Amino acid sequence: MEPRRNLISKKKPAYPISEHLVGYLGHYDRTARGGVSYDDLARYAGQVPLYDDFGTDTLWSTVYYGHSEQAEIHDALRTTYALLKSAGDLSTVEHLYIDRVDLCLYGNTLPFRVRIVNRLNENFDYFYVKRADASRVYGLELEHILSPNSINFLARVDGPELRDQTILEEHIVGLPGDAFMRDQLPDNRFDEVRLAKEFVKFNERCFVRLLGDMHAGNWVVDITPDFEKLHYRMRAIDFDQQSHHPRKQVYLPQFFPPNNPVIKLGLEHLTETTVDQYQREERALMAGRLRVGGQRYDELMGVMREDLIAPRAYVRGLGHGLAAHYGEPAFRDAMTMGDLVSLSLDLLMARAEPASLKLLSGGTAADVARHVG
Repeated sequence: MEPRRNLISKKKPAYPISEHLVGYLGHYDRTARGGVSYDDLARYAGQVPLYDDFGTDTLWSTVYYGHSEQAEIHDALRTTYALLKSAGDLSTVEHLYIDRVDLCLYGNTLPFRVRIVNRLNENFDYFYVKRADASRVYGLELEHILSPNSINFLARVDGPELRDQTILEEHIVGLPGDAFMRDQLPDNRFDEVRLAKEFVKFNERCFVRLLGDMHAGNWVVDITPDFEKLHYRMRAIDFDQQSHHPRKQVYLPQFFPPNNPVIKLGLEHLTETTVDQYQREERALMAGRLRVGGQRYDELMGVMREDLIAPRAYVRGLGHGLAAHYGEPAFRDAMTMGDLVSLSLDLLMARAEPASLKLLSGGTAADVARHVG
């Protein structure tokens, strides 16, 4: 099937963090008391465009605050960093200062990015302050449980309304996918094969746990040198489209044209047999993580299956698509997106067959050739 160019055409609404989800987060030390809120940072007095080292507009703006508010906001940001990094131990941030607060102008949720600097050695770090969205919270938790990556975030919930809720997130290190493919795509066969393998595994993870919208701007590449060559790991950085959209293609990174440079490497270097091997490896690893984190996962699913994070029509649409894909009628009876995630992961534990599509395609090699053009 020829994939469509625009998989997501409507802006996704944010969903408030429910009382039951707050209870789950509190049990696993994912809630914050104090620190900064999104509305605190939204009281900026002005903004200026932020350019990179080459003079290119980053589409972020650096915001500034009035003299009477700046000290209070900066103190709250240092407290937030202490909550994220050291369980609120303020002695760890006495020598830190806030260098910059940036506002993302192209994201749907307009997140803030904070640059914090150690005045003793000028080392710096980033963290993010975002409007709350239950979809994102479920996405972050599932990433922490199911992927090879630990995720550190906190939710500040001062009330049941979205305006009273904030997500505080640690920075995820890596080179943005679009910049990586533009500037650092490998040019030797060994590294190309490694990168293609990682994309197959990333594609499988996203589809099994129903994380959508993984185009090249929503994942990063973490590059680690080993004793021979380089090791690549693809990491999701945007979790707003966790289990929301009704079309199954949205949950397959292979269908997003911005990912084509990596998909082409898979077509050049991987066979059906090796793709199947890598998919099975990833499914086995995910199943192992589920067994280790079974209680936490069961508690999360108990909340997610009762939560409404997508219209009923979206649940039905995705349920029918997954039922046809897996040959499993139970997907059609799902009432919530949490039900669909739970069914997908039940199949992960019960079946060895790869979940995503063969040859990184909608079917045949010819379909892929048309896709990547």
